[in-house]
Amino acid sequence: MLSLQERLQASNQLLATYAIPHQGILGRAHREPEDKTRFPFQRDRDRLIHTRAFRRLKGKTQVFVAGHGDHVRTRLTHTMEVVQISRDIARTLQLNEDLTECIAIAHDLGHPPFGHAGEEGLDEWMKEFGGRFEHNEQSHRIVTLLESHSSLAQGLNLNQEILEGLLKHTTPYDLPQAIVSKSPTLEAQVVNLADEIAYTGHDCEDGIRAGLFTLEEILAVPLAKQAHDLTIERGTSLRGSIINVCVMDLYKATSEELASQRINTLEDVSKAVTPLVHLTHSMRKDLDELRGFLSKRMYFCPQVRNKSEEGKALIIALCNGLKDKPTNKVLAIQKKTDSGLEEAVKDFVAGMTDHFAMEQSV
Repeated sequence: MLSLQERLQASNQLLATYAIPHQGILGRAHREPEDKTRFPFQRDRDRLIHTRAFRRLKGKTQVFVAGHGDHVRTRLTHTMEVVQISRDIARTLQLNEDLTECIAIAHDLGHPPFGHAGEEGLDEWMKEFGGRFEHNEQSHRIVTLLESHSSLAQGLNLNQEILEGLLKHTTPYDLPQAIVSKSPTLEAQVVNLADEIAYTGHDCEDGIRAGLFTLEEILAVPLAKQAHDLTIERGTSLRGSIINVCVMDLYKATSEELASQRINTLEDVSKAVTPLVHLTHSMRKDLDELRGFLSKRMYFCPQVRNKSEEGKALIIALCNGLKDKPTNKVLAIQKKTDSGLEEAVKDFVAGMTDHFAMEQSV
């Protein structure tokens, strides 16, 4: 068996010159001995998937309240679809798959119950006390403070490239508010776009299954029609064809962008002022049109929005109740994080599943 260093060297030779090497560059906040067999980002992946926060994603809303049906997406299933798409893209572009996988696994850990409505509720509540809630920042807080791996270091002690990727995560629905000084790594940029591609594809499937719109209605949207023509040819799903069309376009646009900007090193990536991983202009327009259809017919339709508003109100009520009468769990979080009571309440409520939050409100 080759040594760890020999395997690292051999694997790095397969990467593009602008990819993050397998041993990483920035390291961990607290230095650790190397693992005997696993690469650094492989260790981080394992730490992430064994957290309670990751397991709780199975009970958190993606669009529909968890429990709506056995086959609609939850935050966990969405996350795994983002992981799959991200890894495929990273491998094709000769980027660091392990780092990409870690960012994808962790990108939604900070989401509260009841989807974006829950996020709105927590943000409104925190603003009453001069704070705010933003799920990317909460994901970062989870892996650096709330979850534990070793008594020798705070949080999971992940490599810094993952933490930067979380704070720089950005899709049309996930706008980071952290101030960043350089462009995200290509691996982080891949996850940003894979996230949008994943939820657009699977939300089309979930919306049809839920009866919010018909296949015929969505086929009036050009991207859906283009994808559907591919499903007829290949005998595959609409979701899979939407993903395929978008990813193939991403390869074309990104390859051309890297060449036109003469991106050859990690320094070149960090100095870029616009995203290097993106879609062509025409595909971006088509994807935005499909997302507009989903916004009107799914995300903000009365059937979904009414449930979301109920969840938002429940979140605010829970926060008020826990602030007035903090439980032992809230007090334990406050002590562990050395933070104010409002912050501890926010941490506790944000970590709840939909079902647990509804149980606490009874």
